[in-house]
Amino acid sequence: MTTAPLPLERRRVLADLVPGAAVRDVGLVLAVAVLTAFAAQVRIPLPGSPVPITGSTFAVLLGAAALGPWRGTIAQAVYITAGLAGLPVFTNSESGVAYFWGATGGYLVGFMAASVVVGMLARRGADRRMLGAATAFAVGSLVIYALGVPWLVHVTGMPAGEALFRGAVVFLPGDAIKALAAGALLPAAWRLAQRDNG
Repeated sequence: MTTAPLPLERRRVLADLVPGAAVRDVGLVLAVAVLTAFAAQVRIPLPGSPVPITGSTFAVLLGAAALGPWRGTIAQAVYITAGLAGLPVFTNSESGVAYFWGATGGYLVGFMAASVVVGMLARRGADRRMLGAATAFAVGSLVIYALGVPWLVHVTGMPAGEALFRGAVVFLPGDAIKALAAGALLPAAWRLAQRDNG
C-alpha cells in the first residue's frame, strides 16, 4: 500500500501578521519597492567593475522574506516599472529603459527571481532561525548572480571568467555580511511578532 506524499506546510510570513489583507498587501508591496529604491542609493563603486556595491540586494531579499514569494516579486516589479517609467529609483538616481538594458539589467531581473525563491523559503519557515535566514539570503544572492552575470557578459562583451569575478565574486564578502544580518534580524522579528501576538 502506498501513501500520497504530504503537501508542504504553508506557513505564514511576517506580512501575514499585519491585519487588513488588501490594504495591507498594497501598502507593504509599495513599502518594499520604496525601500529598494532608497537602498539602491547606498552605492560603493568598485574599481574595474561596472556593477557597484549597493544596499538594494539586502532590501530585495529582506522584503521577499517578509512578504513571501508573490508580494515580494510584485514589489520588485513595481520598483523596476517605476525606474523604467523615469522615476530616479535605480542606483545613483538613474532611471529609464537605457539603464535597464545596461550592465546591471540582469541583476534587476534577478531581483524578481530571487524574490520568488527567498519568499518560498520563508513560507517554509527558513526565516525563523538564524541559519535558515542566512541560507535563504545566500541562495537569493546566487539567483541574482545567475541572471546578472550572463547579462553582464552579453552587454559588455567581458569574458565569462572576468564577468564572474567582477560581477559576483567581489560581492561575496558583502553578501556574507548581509546574510548574517538577515540571520539576526528575521528570527528576532519573528520572536517580537510572536510575543506581541501571543
